[in-house]
Amino acid sequence: MQLAHYYQQFLNTIKHLEGAAPLALRLYLAPVLMQAGYNKLSHFEDTAAWFGNPDWGLGLPMPEVMVALAAGTEFFGGILLIIGLATRLISIPLMVTMLVAAFAVHWQNGWLAIADASSWLANDQVLASAEKLDRAKSILQDNGNYEWLTSSGNFVVLNNGIEFAITYFVMLLALLFMGGGRYTSVDYWVARKNRLND
Repeated sequence: MQLAHYYQQFLNTIKHLEGAAPLALRLYLAPVLMQAGYNKLSHFEDTAAWFGNPDWGLGLPMPEVMVALAAGTEFFGGILLIIGLATRLISIPLMVTMLVAAFAVHWQNGWLAIADASSWLANDQVLASAEKLDRAKSILQDNGNYEWLTSSGNFVVLNNGIEFAITYFVMLLALLFMGGGRYTSVDYWVARKNRLND
């Protein structure tokens, strides 16, 4: 029983910090989403061409509208996440955007974002990348300044799977249910003010 008492005290103590988790999710997601939206806006015509082309792109209808919706949702949604305003509401279109990215863009590449042939999630494409990566490293070691080239990190093969998009979706899903966070979001303070005024 003593252990249960201490556990309850622990829960009561951390209750005051429960806004930290949604804050961390919001501050992690915001720059990722804002950068994605900014990239789409900065290269609007090229992105619209890719969205609309059925041969080498996504083949989506009304590509300009789709780019504007995706870019606006990501960029302005990221701003709302930073301050924690309308967190639950903005999480919904952001989750839709992540699902579209996962299943329209990344699905055919499998799960992994970075090709790792040792992973149990490796598909044939990832397994084939190991030989290509070894060959590329060998060429660079023979013909380039390999130590300088790898001074910022090892070379990898981008697999471009659904891993990141689904991870962001799950994080947004958590925000949908948790909200912006106690003490750490505009949502909390607006709700508190409304409760006091009732």
